[in-house]
Order: sequence, then structure tokens, then C-alpha cells
Amino acid sequence: MAITIRPAQAVRLWHEVALALVLGGEDDLSVRQVAVLLTVYLEPPPHTVRGLAAKLGVTKPVITRALDSLGAKGLVSRRRDTADRRNVFVQRTVEGALFLERLGIMISDKARQVSR
Repeated sequence: MAITIRPAQAVRLWHEVALALVLGGEDDLSVRQVAVLLTVYLEPPPHTVRGLAAKLGVTKPVITRALDSLGAKGLVSRRRDTADRRNVFVQRTVEGALFLERLGIMISDKARQVSR
């Protein structure tokens, strides 16, 4: 079921979700970190540092910094490609999946409130 909201409601939704994350004690992620996390979880693997950098239009060091933060929170993990040690695969974790499930519930709840 799709919902239709006006642009002002969409911005309000984004605000409400961001505020709930800050006030709720969830991990404080940057927009870039969220984009990396969502790409890893919503798009089919494999995911590499090089591929994520190309997808997001940033350099590999930018992705590495984002992955350092996400990895410290247990939301993703990395492993070297045994066939080509230059490649680093980014993998999903149980903690990351649970974080996104909670985020999805929060977004759904806030969307219902905003679309009223």
C-alpha cells in the first residue's frame, strides 16, 4: 500500500524521524552513513568499498570512514576478498538488520502521524 504525502509532510516526516532517533538514543548516524547502510541492506550483494564509492559518488576513503563508524556500531562488517586482496566486501550483520527493522517501524509510525 503506497501513501501519498505532500512535500511539506515529507519534510516533516524526515524531521520527526530524525528527532525520534536523537531523542530515542538510537545510534546517531550521518546521512551519508545511512545511505551506505541502506545501500548494503536494500540492494543485492556483493558490496565492495569501490562499488559503494562509485554508487554514492564519493571517494573510497569517504566510504572507509563511514564503514569504520558503522562497523564500530556493529551495523556492518568487512572482509577481504580472498581471490583479490585489493577488494573489501561489506557484509550485513544481525545488529544492522535489527537496527533497520526498528527504523522501519519508527518511519511507519511517524508517517501515519504526519499523513493525518
